[in-house]
Amino acid sequence: MRSILRDPVAWRNAVFIAVISASSVFAQTEPGAALVQPAPKPTASPSASPTPTPTRTPTPSLEQNFFKNILRDQRAIWTSPFALRGQDAKWLAPTGLTTALLIATDRRSASEIDDSRHRLSRGFSEAGTLYTTGGFAATLYVIGRKTGNQRLRETGLLGAEAIINGQIVATSLKAMTQRMRPRESNNRVRFFAGGDSFPSGHAVSVWSLATVIAYQYEHRPLIKYGAYSVAIAVSISRFTGRKHFLSDVLVGSAIGYGIGRYVYRTHRRKNAAVQDSEASAPEPSRLLPSITPHYYPRARAYGLTLTWRL
Repeated sequence: MRSILRDPVAWRNAVFIAVISASSVFAQTEPGAALVQPAPKPTASPSASPTPTPTRTPTPSLEQNFFKNILRDQRAIWTSPFALRGQDAKWLAPTGLTTALLIATDRRSASEIDDSRHRLSRGFSEAGTLYTTGGFAATLYVIGRKTGNQRLRETGLLGAEAIINGQIVATSLKAMTQRMRPRESNNRVRFFAGGDSFPSGHAVSVWSLATVIAYQYEHRPLIKYGAYSVAIAVSISRFTGRKHFLSDVLVGSAIGYGIGRYVYRTHRRKNAAVQDSEASAPEPSRLLPSITPHYYPRARAYGLTLTWRL
């Protein structure tokens, strides 16, 4: 342990990568408040004649703005480090320091993994692949669109947007750091060696989607904490399966959470009538009736209405 912490090369790489990863994480924590300045309110002239009321133009749907939003997201993500404020240090400093410490101790922590758990971990970690997370987001969108569930439809769209944004950021960081995976480097910390280990792309994908789902269904603890639990399990399995170092998983999870949070806060339809399918009245069935109870206090009478769909 002491030899690792005294290695100047390891610490130099750790500090350099920590700065990059911490900046990328904080690029998504707030939806670019410093990027857009509010327009000044026009002052009304006392002698000005009343202007005709402009006609309202329909707001473009999330589908129509999908690719435009991704471009806006990328601009906000990569330029937001230049808009960091002093209060961001309370998150930036611990994140950078933790990342540097994990990188400096990655070789030791990776060597402690039991080989008997590799197969199970690798199988479970496949839940974080781009095909799985993207397919799940697409399924949510299709079901929501077919059933008229606007919340589910929006969750699928925002989840897909967050996944794409996360993969762009992860791929860029992988190309910049070029860290070798534990198996390729025999658990040695090797950056700029042609690898693609830092950060974990699976962790970025699963946390991007899970965060959108958790925020969309924040009023439902089972869905919220269930989504986070799956994201945690997939992230840990990438480490226990020796696919990534512990720092790869931590930074990937943080980036995915930050991007999912940013996409939700920036692009969700705040004024839309988003409701769960359970909130709307179910359509009567041909086999089983819809039962509606009735109570009349004055007459002290009770009753039921049975409704079938013909």
